[in-house]
Amino acid sequence: MFAVGNILISDDLLDAPFSCNLGACHGACCVVGDAGAPLEPDERALLEEVLPVVRERLRPEALAVIEAKGVWEELDPGEYATTCVGDAECVFVVYDGPVAKCAIQAAQMEGRTDIAKPISCHLFPVRIERIGDFHVVNYERVGICRPGVRHGRAKGTQLAAYLKEPLERRFGAGWYKEFVEALEARRASFDALPAAPRHSPSP
Repeated sequence: MFAVGNILISDDLLDAPFSCNLGACHGACCVVGDAGAPLEPDERALLEEVLPVVRERLRPEALAVIEAKGVWEELDPGEYATTCVGDAECVFVVYDGPVAKCAIQAAQMEGRTDIAKPISCHLFPVRIERIGDFHVVNYERVGICRPGVRHGRAKGTQLAAYLKEPLERRFGAGWYKEFVEALEARRASFDALPAAPRHSPSP
């Protein structure tokens, strides 16, 4: 790991080709998992605020869940997530053919709201964990994102560059600039390491 301020970054980001390919994964990150999207405490009120804007787009089964449980739930003390339809889709999922998309993101792109989708969704497949005074940035390698890895490799796009917007949203543009510089320095330090000696086979 390496640090930028009080934020620790996994070395997994040093070489991580990635670019989402919705046509291949069908938005699986919105429908696969054991809970909804993790939420920052202040995002609970934002979801309640945006609900009237996106309500007309939501599926009947999602509206039934929202009526019964609301748009967020507390999983453990101080840990929150969006509610889900059964054990599957986040309640804000809407379908474009077979592709799961976010109703909040669609409304924001149309200029109908300034509220963005939860930062955990925006950053995925990166996850951020709080440990004491530090944040830890980890790359969560999951099978549903293999199309994104292949797409990133084909395009020559690294995960750190692909996630520029959400990382700036979370930590600020100044931090992101320092992060990129630190990432490049870290890569260079690994590239400068001598190659491991080759041992001749035993006679």
